This record gives sequence, structure tokens and C-alpha cells, in this order.
Amino acid sequence: MELTVGELAARSGVAVSALHFFERQGLITSRRTAGNQRRYRRDALRRVAFIRIAQRVGIPLKEVGAILALLPDNRTPNREDWARVSQCWQEELDQRMRHLEQLRNDFTGCVGCGCMSIDRCPLINPDDQLGRQGPGPRRLL
Repeated sequence: MELTVGELAARSGVAVSALHFFERQGLITSRRTAGNQRRYRRDALRRVAFIRIAQRVGIPLKEVGAILALLPDNRTPNREDWARVSQCWQEELDQRMRHLEQLRNDFTGCVGCGCMSIDRCPLINPDDQLGRQGPGPRRLL
């Protein structure tokens, strides 16, 4: 069963205009009926879910498109196809999680940025010694 653009929007929680944008970007595809109406295969729902999740964690649409291009066009992607594309981001997502944990756990103390505004900064980074190692929050890089 195919979906109209309205049905795809309602089920995916994405505005019709966003679906049209995704299609222009080559992230999803449709066929046109004799009346020039869009029809989407049901697997477009999973592609849209993938796009939304990737956007939520800050992955650019260009990268999303490159990964979606690895899925088969001639059939509905199966579990193995999705597992294969999910592995493409494993290392990057692990790194992002480490950075988020670091921000959550370590940003309450001195990060070596040179601000000297936290009470422990003068103890951990006296006279901004960490600044000699380069710019930015030296203890978090």
C-alpha cells in the first residue's frame, strides 16, 4: 500500500513542506500518479524516521543522504540493510556521546579555557598555564 503525502506527513509527524524538501534533496522518493499526485512506498516512513533522528543529534542532511544512498532502491530495505547503514555512524556517535558526557560531567569545574572564573581554576590552571598548550578548553579537548 502506498501513502499520499498527507498520510506520510500524518504518520511521520513531519510537515508536508519538509517531506517535499526531503524529496528535493534526494532523501526520499515518490512516484507520480496519472493525476500528478505523489505516492510514497511505506518504507519512506522509516527513512523519514531515520532523517528525524539524525537531525535530532545534529547530523547534517548531506551526511544523512550519503548513508541513505547505501540502501537499495529496487526493494524495501530489510533489517540487515538498516543494520549496515547504522554501523556507518557507530564511531562518530560514540565520540559524540563521549563529548556529551564530558560536557555533562566535567564542565562544572575548570576546563582550562583561561576564564579563571571558577574557584578551582587558579588551583588547576594557575596563571593560565594550560593556555600555553593552545587555544580552547584544554582539559576537555
